[in-house]
Amino acid sequence: MAHFIGEYTGKLDAKGRVMFPAPFRKQLGEEGQEEFVINRGFEECLVLYPKKEWDAISKKINALNPFKAENRQFIRLFNNGATLVALDAAGRLLIPKELQKYAKIEADLYFTANGRKIELWSKQAYEQTMNVSAEDFAKLAEKVMGEIDLNLESEND
Repeated sequence: MAHFIGEYTGKLDAKGRVMFPAPFRKQLGEEGQEEFVINRGFEECLVLYPKKEWDAISKKINALNPFKAENRQFIRLFNNGATLVALDAAGRLLIPKELQKYAKIEADLYFTANGRKIELWSKQAYEQTMNVSAEDFAKLAEKVMGEIDLNLESEND
């Protein structure tokens, strides 16, 4: 499964299509023609999952105990708006209107790598979200990663 790297801009056309970034297509490799699932993400962005990744996440979500109210609510919210999509012959991705509204994507947008999925953001929301000072980023890094051993030598052997 691809682990995406990069950040790219795009622009919606009048029909709600956007050119899928070529570097991400290359990162998909053999899976480049596979289907995707696009869905609501957190912080008013959209998330584009390669179908195999969606299936793996869905398997875990479907294992949640549906007799717990919080689980049922999470399952509903997570699956709300999930849509199967594929690139057209021109390499464009159609973003459903309801998902465009959710993410407030009107024209300019960002595609951003996030592990094995890709986030789609309105230009304004992305720039606002990423407007963090170097000092605040350093504090967040210390809080989140400060106790983790990053000695990667043994992992590469």
